[in-house]
Amino acid sequence: MSAPAEARDPDPGRVTRWSPRVRWRLAPWWAKVVGVYLAARVLTTLMVLEVAGRQGQNAWTGAQPGYFDFANIWDARWYEIIRVVGYPRELPVGDDGHIGENAWAFMPVFPQLTGLVTWFGVPWNVASVGVAVLAGLGAALVFHRLMSRFLEPDRALFAVVLFSIAPVSPIMQFGYAESLGFLWVALALLLLVDRRYGWLVPVVAAWAFTRPGALAFALTLGLHFVWRWWHRARDPFPVREQLVVIGVGLFTAAVGFAWPLVVWAATGVPDGYTATELAWRAGYIGYQELVPFAAWFQGGAWWANWVGLPAWFGIGAVVVVVATFAVVLFLPAVRRLGVDIRFWLASYALYLLAVFFPQSSTFRIVSPMFPIVGALAVPRARWYRWSIVLLFIALQYAWIALVWRIDAYDWTPP
Repeated sequence: MSAPAEARDPDPGRVTRWSPRVRWRLAPWWAKVVGVYLAARVLTTLMVLEVAGRQGQNAWTGAQPGYFDFANIWDARWYEIIRVVGYPRELPVGDDGHIGENAWAFMPVFPQLTGLVTWFGVPWNVASVGVAVLAGLGAALVFHRLMSRFLEPDRALFAVVLFSIAPVSPIMQFGYAESLGFLWVALALLLLVDRRYGWLVPVVAAWAFTRPGALAFALTLGLHFVWRWWHRARDPFPVREQLVVIGVGLFTAAVGFAWPLVVWAATGVPDGYTATELAWRAGYIGYQELVPFAAWFQGGAWWANWVGLPAWFGIGAVVVVVATFAVVLFLPAVRRLGVDIRFWLASYALYLLAVFFPQSSTFRIVSPMFPIVGALAVPRARWYRWSIVLLFIALQYAWIALVWRIDAYDWTPP
């Protein structure tokens, strides 16, 4: 039987309706996102397996561990501890009288969700990776919808490509809560952009018990309110919507403080959560009180001294980074993403500047700012797109090999 007329291709240079290129172009948006995301995860898996094959014996695994064991080292073990034995009622205190690292630094949604999967007989290491991968897929799908509000279809899809292969994207297939956090960030921003304020309540509630950042989103809501009120003449802002935004903003701020209050109630230590978080930076600068907006300058001085430069050089570098980021927010490509995404980028950056100490996990901690890759997706030149894809893949491999892989006594957790 001969092929149907529309499938014949007398001219080999002509693209037929059955060619892979045409099928891809005609595929629904969600199928393209799923294809991009899964292809990226396969690529990452190959890189992880290559690095795992060179991994020596360590505190968590033997030499050359399998994929799922290698994907559940570092902080992934804290989530398993939370699921198996729960949170400690008494905070661990060292010989110096300071609170040490403990499970209260990690929030309960991810370990509980992974625990539900283990009820079906799935081993923890497999379940944690499965939950992370599916949450990352959900984040990619929502992120595409968010980018589609501002970018043309090809640019929105390329933004998903960059999200899926970003330097720290392997975290979306490790036993970490980051990909679940990405899902809440993308959902919250999409609802905010679409002005579906009421639906933000369950999203930010889940977010507040998954990963830190809800307080930064409360600031985003405040900025959104001011912006809409200021422009109410050309963009009506009814009183009812004003009240809803105020209510959701106050709720977001409240749940942003909820976890520290839970730790206080459970342990009897008012600053139990912040003291726990400070334990992770003690290895760098010793035990110090949390002074808002001081940690980055302390970190800049520490890292400068570590490489043999004067402290003022590191402090100056922090100033340059902050100023550069402020300029980036006003670049044309970033402005195309809309004011609400820029409010989020500024709010989260301010939040990190206030409370975070820059260390080896900085790249992972800044990853909730992933919507900025939409600006990188604006140029359409092929040489540019292929260049940034290859750069991201190279940086991804470097992150796995240098940060995730354990080398002897490794004090640089990812």
